[in-house]
Amino acid sequence: MTPPLICVVGSTNPVKVNAASAALEKVLGAPVTVQALKVPSGVPDQPLTGEQTRLGAINRVQACLTAAEAVARDRNWFIAIEGGVDNFPDGPATFAYTAIYHQQVWSVSRSASMPIPPAVYQALLNGEELGDVMDRLFNTTNVKQQGGAIGLLTRHQATRQSVYETALILALARFTHPQLYTQPVQ
Repeated sequence: MTPPLICVVGSTNPVKVNAASAALEKVLGAPVTVQALKVPSGVPDQPLTGEQTRLGAINRVQACLTAAEAVARDRNWFIAIEGGVDNFPDGPATFAYTAIYHQQVWSVSRSASMPIPPAVYQALLNGEELGDVMDRLFNTTNVKQQGGAIGLLTRHQATRQSVYETALILALARFTHPQLYTQPVQ
């Protein structure tokens, strides 16, 4: 029997933990044991730019690495997901950055973007978090640990977890075909 992979996730949010576990199991074909750590992102609770969002994911992985023993750093998977928003030429949208670290290799990638209503974006600029705004608009409770704004705005055709999981699967390509990522383009 294959021993489980150990994945340290830089969040205790069940959506992020489940997305990390599911993506690793699908791509690597092995059971996963997850250790969820509440670690700081080093960015605002509601990142408002792509740069802040990306940095938040990387900072969370680095905090997990700091917390891990030296031996564990060499064999474990470290994953973080940071959700954020930005105002693009076509309007405001929400998305996430994923950061994966394994055996001294990093893979940082971004999820798909989903447009958000201008009034929601304005509430975020005024200091609110996306989950809180969506809870108020849709009369839900703690939607950020469930389907998220993505689930609510897509009528649950996509969810926060499904988008995060897809983004992680794409970021894992660097690990499934490492030889292709070390060769120069011809």
